[in-house]
Order: sequence, then C-alpha cells, then structure tokens
Amino acid sequence: MSDPMPATAKAAPGESRWGKLRQDTIAGLINAVVSVPDGLASAALAGVNPVYGLYTSIAAPVAGSALVSAQLMQVSTTTASALAAGQAIASYPAAQRDGALFLLVLLVGVFLAIFGVLRLGRLVRFVSHAVMTGFLTGVAAVLVLDQLAPLVGYSPRGANEIVQFVDLLRNPAQFNVPTVVTGVVALALVFGLARTRLATLASLVALVVPTLLVVLLGWGAVQQVADVSPIPRGLPTLTLPDLGLLSPALLLAALSLAVVIAVQGAGVSQSVENPDGRPVNPSRDMIAQGVANAASGLLSGIPAGGSVGQTALNVSIGARTRWAGIFGGVWMLAIVLLFPSLVGRVPMAVLAALMIQAGISAINTREVRSIWKTGGAARWAILVTFAATLVLSVPVAVAVGVGLTVILFLSSSASDVTVRERLTLPDGRVAEVVPPKTLPSEQVIVLDVYGSLFFAGARTLREALPSPQGSTRPAVVLRLRGRTRVGATLIEVLDDYADDLAEVGGRLYLSGVDEDVGEQLREAGKLDMGGSVHVVPAGDVIGASTDQAVTSARGWLGSMRSDTPRMKRA
Repeated sequence: MSDPMPATAKAAPGESRWGKLRQDTIAGLINAVVSVPDGLASAALAGVNPVYGLYTSIAAPVAGSALVSAQLMQVSTTTASALAAGQAIASYPAAQRDGALFLLVLLVGVFLAIFGVLRLGRLVRFVSHAVMTGFLTGVAAVLVLDQLAPLVGYSPRGANEIVQFVDLLRNPAQFNVPTVVTGVVALALVFGLARTRLATLASLVALVVPTLLVVLLGWGAVQQVADVSPIPRGLPTLTLPDLGLLSPALLLAALSLAVVIAVQGAGVSQSVENPDGRPVNPSRDMIAQGVANAASGLLSGIPAGGSVGQTALNVSIGARTRWAGIFGGVWMLAIVLLFPSLVGRVPMAVLAALMIQAGISAINTREVRSIWKTGGAARWAILVTFAATLVLSVPVAVAVGVGLTVILFLSSSASDVTVRERLTLPDGRVAEVVPPKTLPSEQVIVLDVYGSLFFAGARTLREALPSPQGSTRPAVVLRLRGRTRVGATLIEVLDDYADDLAEVGGRLYLSGVDEDVGEQLREAGKLDMGGSVHVVPAGDVIGASTDQAVTSARGWLGSMRSDTPRMKRA
C-alpha cells in the first residue's frame, strides 16, 4: 500500500516525437539508477545473489513495458514477490536454490500469461480490499522483521520471523557494532532525505555514503555483497529451467505468487492514466507481467510485477511513453556491464536498511485504521490475513486470504437480502415498510427484494417472504426488475413458494421480468406458468409491469368475488 500516485504527466501540446524520446531517455536513466539499490535489496531478501535483482531490472522493464496497456507502469522487483520467492525456495539445498528460483519465476510468468489469456483481470475486483490490505501490511511487517538480522550482524534462530525477532532481542551482545553503525547511517539517510528535494535519490545516497564509510574506515567485519555471492561479470546468461526441481510445493508457490503480482499489478495500472488517453486493460497487463517474469527467469532474475514506487517515480519525473521503461532496462544493462565490482562492495546492512525503509513506507496506517473502524467482516478480514502472513508462508497466507474472501462473499450474499412491502400513499408517493409475517387474505401485496438471490441468498429470501399459512387466496407481486440472471436455487424457492400459495388458493405474480430471465424460468419447466405463477415482462417505464401485475391480480380476485380490501397496499 502507498500514498496516491501523482497525476500522470500529459504531453505538452505540439510536443515532438524527439521531445518525448528525450524525456523518456532521461526518465529511463533515473529509473535505472534508483533501481540499483532496489534490485540488490530485493534479491538479498529472496536469499540469492543480489546481482540477480539487477538482472531482473534489465529484463522485466524491457519485456513488460513493451506489452503493458498502462504505458507508464513500471514492471520491476517488488517486496512481496521477493519475500514470497525466498520462502518458496528456502527448503531447497543451497546448491539448488538458484535453479529453483529461476524455475519459480518462469512458472509465475506462465501462470500470469494464462490469467491474462483467460481475461481474468475482471476478477481482481472480487478480492476483498480488507484482505489485500491485511496481506500487504503483513508482508511489510515480515519484511521489517526479516531484515533486522543483517542490519545488526546477527543470525537469530526460530521457526518464523516473530520467534527470530524475540531471539534477536535477547542477544544484543551478539550484535556487530560496525554493522549496526553502517545500517543506522543508511536508515538515517534514506528517511532523512525522503522529506527533501533529493527524495528521488534518497535510496542511491543511502547506498553510496555508508559504502564509502565502510571502505574508508576499513571495517572488514561488515559483510558485503561480494562476501555473500560473487558478482558475475558481463551479460546475464540464458538459463534454461531445471524441471528436475519441479515439485507440487513449488507449483503452489508459483500460483500464489502469480495471484499476488496480478492483484498488485491491477491496482497499480488502474491508478495511473495513459498520457494518450487509451483505456487500461488489466488482463493485458497480466500478460505483460507474465512475459516479464518469463524473461527474468530465463536471464537469472527474480520475480517482478507492477511496482507502486517505481511507477510513481516514472510519472513524477515526466515519462511520456512506454519507452521510459524500456530505456530503464537498457541503462541498467550499461550499469551492470561497466560497474560490477562496485556492486560487490555494498554492505548487506545497507541493503537491509533500504528494505526496512521500504517495509515501513508500505504500511498505510491510515488505511488500516479506516478498515478497522469499519468493523464487522472487514475487521476480521484484515486481522486474520495479517496474522496468517506473519506466522505462515506467503503462499499459505494468500490461500487464507482468498478463502476468507470467498467466505465473506458467500456470507454477505446470504445475509444481505431484504424484503420490503411496497405501499402506494394517498398522495401517489410510494413507501416501503416491513412486510407482515403472514399474508393478508384476498389482498394484493407487492414486495421489493434487495440483495443477491444466488445460492444462500435465495434461501434467505424464502425465509423472509410472508407466510401464506392461515391466509385465503392471497396475491403476491414479487418485483424482479434489474435481475438479468437467476439460478436454479432461486427457481426452486419460487416454485416452493408458489406451491404454498396454491395450497391456500393464492397466486404468485413476478413483475419486471427481464427477457432472458423469463426464458430461464420457462426453460426450467418447474413453475406452474399461467396457473399459480404469472410472469409480467419488464417494460421501458419503471413500475408499469408492477402496475399491470397488480391490476391483473385484482381482476382475478374480483372474478372470485372476494375483493374486500382492508387497506390500499399497492
């Protein structure tokens, strides 16, 4: 989660193609420079050679920017995807970990591409905002806790980050003082500069200054990137996937990670407008992120997705087209080729400080408070998802979040069904009141229904309808205007209710019935059409079909010579 993005930079009237290209080239350079610390830190978070993050910043922006519908969205390394990737490959032996990572990233790309081809972008809207907020907040908290160890130069023990954090607090004497100083300096710089004009370069300054400090003071005890993994020279090489490392757990992790990237990417793409006014297509952006991850996996990279921070930076520095992202990848390639030895000198404590800053910045306390104050299901959703992310792996937490979303949806669909009686007042106005428990005899009653009528919602409707028991020849007009589809459960409920009405000599009138709904009701073959059930099609005039149904019902009651109304109900 993050603050709202700045407004998209619009091209100046009459701006030439070369003017846009020049602006995109500059934006690409700034993006590449800022991506150096982000890429290194993300790969370190995943537990692999930090240079793999730089390889990702070469492949993902080029492949992703070429295909995205949201032209200014930056496909880059993200905190959630790096953390999930690290957890997914943690069980592999050290010698196989890199190969497992590259296979994981390739699988994520395949899943994302499948999501896009199946046009699943429209399903993103069904993910609960509270669930996603709880998950992202949990990821940010895990990120901060996970990076405290390299920040102080101590390796705590424990089954999860919370247990490790407790162990870390119990052993302050084991901290490495030069490492702590290095990390604190980096934290001070990245947080201090964030409120100045150098905000866009805060990460870079926080990377360079502590690194120079360690070199100048000769602090050999401070662990550097080169101490963890050697920095390869030259271009990233093509890495074919090792299918021998494939396992059900890795497949599940790839699927879960693809869901996280898809949801985050949809949120990013929807928050930034295209300079040329073209609409954004979430499904196409899933394909773009899928291709970006496939390219990253084949070029020894880590997972990538739509980055909130990188996209916001791209917009704020005046990028004009998708070429800004492509140029960013090209500039990163130049950095990797020209300055590989400098990358190896970066202290791991500095990368930890940058990731801690990213984690703290990602916690949107205002949004969390808003959801918590909403109460009810939203409060449970954010609490359960947050707790699951803290104590379980990211893939399992995603599964918990998705399951919770489904449960909340079904629960709300079942409970959020309301039936109201429609009354016509003496002055012609229409009022809604709570319907009686039992239907009045030989009277016409008009009922409005609100809420979902699928599955459990239809069962709830049956319980809310007035009972025909003890009544004589009641006529019920049930308004269905606006319903474009009905399910088998609702048809069963309507048939059951119509049978109960028929037993006491009553009728059921369905008004405002859409043409497709009418066809469904006829094709089902369950309702006694023309007998106990009468269907009145919807018209262009709102209320006309209901008036027609009321007139028909009164005519039927009149023909039975029992029309003695006790009050005007319609």
